[in-house]
Amino acid sequence: MPNELSEQVQVEFTPEFKRNLRALSKKYRHIRSDVQPAIDQLQAGEVIGDQVPRTTYTIFKMRVRNSDIQKGKRSGYRLIYYLKTHTNIILVTIYSKLDQADISAEQIQRILINFDKHNE
Repeated sequence: MPNELSEQVQVEFTPEFKRNLRALSKKYRHIRSDVQPAIDQLQAGEVIGDQVPRTTYTIFKMRVRNSDIQKGKRSGYRLIYYLKTHTNIILVTIYSKLDQADISAEQIQRILINFDKHNE
């Protein structure tokens, strides 16, 4: 019998995330199928990845394997998400570790401020 007490987590996407996913999908054909299991885990209520320090938000960064390259998770994607509440997660951005170095806390905050303004 399924656990009826567990609430479905709502996952939202910033315009930045959608833009980056679209751009990466031109280079990496399987990005959507690589990212979907991570989104499914978040929707199931799992908090995965490492918390990003020096942000005013509860931000996590998780590694996602890129099946289009044969280098493992370290060279895969970085998915940045904001744990707004236990039932609301916002996917902030995604990037390929091969194409970009780490994202700064300031960049993450800028993306979220723009997202909040857009949703008012």
